[in-house]
Amino acid sequence: MRQDLFAQRVNPDVPSALSGLFSPDDDPRALSFAAGSPREDLFPVAAMQTAFHTAIAAGGAHLFQYQTAQGNPALRAKLAARIGKWGQVATTADNVVLTVGGQQAIELVAKALLNVGDEVAVEVPTYIGALAAFDLYQPTYHAVPLQADGLDLNRLEDTLKRHPKIKLLYTVPDYHNPTGITMSMAKRQQLVELANRYNFIILEDSPYRDLGYTHAPLPAIKHFDTEGRVVFVSSLSKILMPGLRTGWLVADDDLLTAILRGRMASDLEANNVVHAAINAYLEANDLDAHVAALRASYRGQCSALVQALTTYFPDEVAFTHPDGGFFDWVTLPQNVDAAALLTQAAIPQAHVSYVSSTNFYPARDVHNSLRLCFTGLTPAEIDAGMRRLGAVVKAAVREGRPVV
Repeated sequence: MRQDLFAQRVNPDVPSALSGLFSPDDDPRALSFAAGSPREDLFPVAAMQTAFHTAIAAGGAHLFQYQTAQGNPALRAKLAARIGKWGQVATTADNVVLTVGGQQAIELVAKALLNVGDEVAVEVPTYIGALAAFDLYQPTYHAVPLQADGLDLNRLEDTLKRHPKIKLLYTVPDYHNPTGITMSMAKRQQLVELANRYNFIILEDSPYRDLGYTHAPLPAIKHFDTEGRVVFVSSLSKILMPGLRTGWLVADDDLLTAILRGRMASDLEANNVVHAAINAYLEANDLDAHVAALRASYRGQCSALVQALTTYFPDEVAFTHPDGGFFDWVTLPQNVDAAALLTQAAIPQAHVSYVSSTNFYPARDVHNSLRLCFTGLTPAEIDAGMRRLGAVVKAAVREGRPVV
């Protein structure tokens, strides 16, 4: 087919930020720390099977009919109540939109706000899927670094002063993907104040907020929203099952109207059968008890990873100490290229895979870091994988392997 017929946003010569992330390794010893996947043996399969039967029996043929673009009203009400309880966000079902995973929610916000060339601020490093969604609309990016307690707000304000046309800021404030960092409560409030002052929208992406290992979730950024400038996005993929492909967002007023218009053009309406089943599951089961079991397991896996990094990696390497979520961020010496290390040593020699740092920056210009996901592996597997990866990292540091 003639490529000159394609829209520039899907130019096949320009790879998506999501393409080629997970390198194959057929060796039986292979351990993947790459994909941000939850543990399958923790999925409530039997309870969800019952929930599907319950929903179909109650809804009958009408359950399979066209319903509504916003999604199942009863499920939306439960999610509104949940973010009210755990995020201190006062909202209702009318302001909740169910989406095909959190990824569609991000893309819908991008569709509602961005024209070609529009200016977007993103924390760096940042979630790969958000960059993939934004890239379709060909924005101008402004990178804002992270600190130990979240976005560097001084750098953000300097950027806003120099680029007053920034219209969207994207952040993952809770157990950040990819670093595991959590934004402090003070910064959440200050960020909303900056949005009001400089006239931009905050896209708050928070699929991990339930998975804190040491404390209850902080109030959402949306809690501090006084002008309807914050779109809160979350997902059931990390606390229930990814295959249900159910995310959700909370928005207000004309911003909600714009998002719904994009939603109807995209897929007309939500997956009512799946959402009715999720609603039935929530009626019959204690989601908070299930989440507590997830936290207990992931807490041990996170601890195993941090201990293994401490034991097996050289002193020249730094890493985060997350207290929730799925990820740890590892920073190598400046002259070590994490992508080259992956293909030249980590996979062929150690049979361990991860995601290298270039994928998490809009300019793809940081080479010496990597993301590790610990939730899909047992503590024993984590220890074995980090022992093997640590050996190749030590060799690379000794060799002073250059960026290539």
